[in-house]
Amino acid sequence: MFLLQRTWTEMELLPLVCFCLLTCSGTTFGDEVTKMKVKEDEDVTLPCSLDSTNITSETFDWKKDDQKEVFMYQNGKLYNKGLSGQDPQFKGRVFHFEDQLQSGNASIVIRNTKVTDSGRYSCIFPHHQPTTRSIIELIVDCILKDRTKENKPGLCRKPSVTILDETNDWALLECEVEGVFPKPKVQWLDSDNNTVSAEKPQVTESEGKYNIILNATVTKSDVYRCVSTQEEICHQLDRKIKITLQGAPPEPNNVSGPNTGLIVGLVIALIAVVAVVVYYKCFRGRGGGY
Repeated sequence: MFLLQRTWTEMELLPLVCFCLLTCSGTTFGDEVTKMKVKEDEDVTLPCSLDSTNITSETFDWKKDDQKEVFMYQNGKLYNKGLSGQDPQFKGRVFHFEDQLQSGNASIVIRNTKVTDSGRYSCIFPHHQPTTRSIIELIVDCILKDRTKENKPGLCRKPSVTILDETNDWALLECEVEGVFPKPKVQWLDSDNNTVSAEKPQVTESEGKYNIILNATVTKSDVYRCVSTQEEICHQLDRKIKITLQGAPPEPNNVSGPNTGLIVGLVIALIAVVAVVVYYKCFRGRGGGY
């Protein structure tokens, strides 16, 4: 009986102990997580404030995933301005609102966001309880762009384009793309980003490497782009080619335009009639005078 009573008492104390530990660490069950989503390369503002308290002489610390030091303000000192320890990922990219510290604004701005910036951010006032004042779940969606400089594995190289054949009325274009997994999607686009009808891609695969050839016949002068896209890694490249088709000379339009020959004929006939009338009147006038 004593053993059962002791076990029950321990079970009652366990939640209380957990609550105390969480409270002492600055985290409570009431902490709310704000979810934010932005596009890669955009700026994002992570909100945090301490009511309307003047925090000019306070300390607040931003961390990512409870490990990486994002930004710290300590009585006027900042990372790279009296403080050290900022994670290299955020150097030169994080700023605070200095002119709003008196109103308690501890928010920060992350410039030029990257996919690797995705994660959980916490704003902490270590000299206040509870210490955690703001938790942000940030998601940075990648955009399709040239990632050649990132040196990631699997990135395709820039497409190669050429004119296989050409007449006054059409041109046969060829695009060749080389890459590895993931397999790239290749397409031709015109200057208005409309997809150009093309032949079935010629795909060769060997030891995980792809060679794709896509041919398309165009019938108008324009600037065309061959686009290679690897959506899984948000990598996209293109190559442009300008096509100028001579075409056949335009035929005369006998419907909408005036007929020059007909007009000239009518003018000559009118002149002839006037000449006859004048001559007739003159001749009859002289004949009546004798």
